[in-house]
Amino acid sequence: MPLRIGNQGPTRTFVIDRPERRNALDPETLASLGAAFRAAEDDDGVRVVVLTGAGQQAFCAGMDLKAFAERGGRAEAPSAGIEIFTDRVFPKPIIAAVNGAAVGGGFGMALACDLIVAADHAVFGLPEVQRGLVGAGSGTRAALRLPPAIALELILTGEPMSAARALSLGLVNRVVPTADLSSVTAALADRIAANGPLAVRISKELVYDVRHLVDGVDMAAVRAKAAPAFDSEDAREGARAFAEKRPPRFTGR
Repeated sequence: MPLRIGNQGPTRTFVIDRPERRNALDPETLASLGAAFRAAEDDDGVRVVVLTGAGQQAFCAGMDLKAFAERGGRAEAPSAGIEIFTDRVFPKPIIAAVNGAAVGGGFGMALACDLIVAADHAVFGLPEVQRGLVGAGSGTRAALRLPPAIALELILTGEPMSAARALSLGLVNRVVPTADLSSVTAALADRIAANGPLAVRISKELVYDVRHLVDGVDMAAVRAKAAPAFDSEDAREGARAFAEKRPPRFTGR
């Protein structure tokens, strides 16, 4: 299975378990995440959710480009399954424990969480344009959270930023040594879970309401605008080049 699920008291942990693919998102993984979040939402015993990846290389590398290339460049719905927490205010707090690279859709997933604890070797980036693609959800969330110049630099160059810079920009809550990531995240989850669950839920909703971080974005319209890039020859070439470990040869078509 592409997802491991564990419970520690009122905290439920989801581990994307595809380290051989840098925990990239294929249709099965997206569906598993969606089902797991739905189950956590319906379980009154769950007060906090922690999302992380297997190993120390990657939190999540975003869309599985090798799977995309194997499908002949046919795009799946980019958030199939995970829109339960990326496109709405999920009623329970979510902490991302970023154990490595969080790039593309992986960066977008981290930004859809409420708090981020990052290992000191983690990096964050939006490399979609380097593969002829568009970071519809991830880029939109970055644009909501960052000054425009910083968001545009990330989105238009595709170059990553360090955990330290992400901390200085207010994108993450804490940067800790890799060995401390699990314990620091667990302590933060325990502190939140000890509070009144109804008060926590309403307090979270109020923060998102006042900042319009979710309800101000029509994600269906965002994805519709991004769709031509996913259907392009450049997208197919970018995925092939990634799978073949060579620079892409873009034509603008």
